Amino acid sequence: MDKASVSFAVNGREVTATVDPRTLLVHFLREELKLTGTHVGCDTSQCGACTVHLDGKPAKSCALLAVQLEGARVTTIEGIAGPGGLHPMQAAFKEHHGLQCGFCTPGMVMMGIDIASRHEAPDEATIRRELEGNLCRCTGYHNIVEAIAAGARAARD
Repeated sequence: MDKASVSFAVNGREVTATVDPRTLLVHFLREELKLTGTHVGCDTSQCGACTVHLDGKPAKSCALLAVQLEGARVTTIEGIAGPGGLHPMQAAFKEHHGLQCGFCTPGMVMMGIDIASRHEAPDEATIRRELEGNLCRCTGYHNIVEAIAAGARAARD
């Protein structure tokens, strides 16, 4: 099979690679770049465990081919913390115990950051509606919703 070359930024670092044109972004991130925080949950874009930011917007990396990203900017869960420590949304998830097994947490945090960027003070109904594409099999979402609300407040402050 022919290979394709692609160049894009991941967590602020330029990456150029030769890949099989069928390589999904989630597999490229995990297998080639060893960024394993982005999880493979369903491979059908239903669960959101693979959510990353693509040019500043959430995207399910299991539904994107790596070759589609020429010139794009991808941010993974590994790329959101600053030199001073956790991103405010990560800190809110920790403080409000917005996780149990942790499998969905990277995707939830990435969606939470997006929600906070678009809604100054998202209420519970807004957060729950915006999370419809992200599944958690452990929780009742209560602590996840609280964490996202707290993370949005911290980002605003």
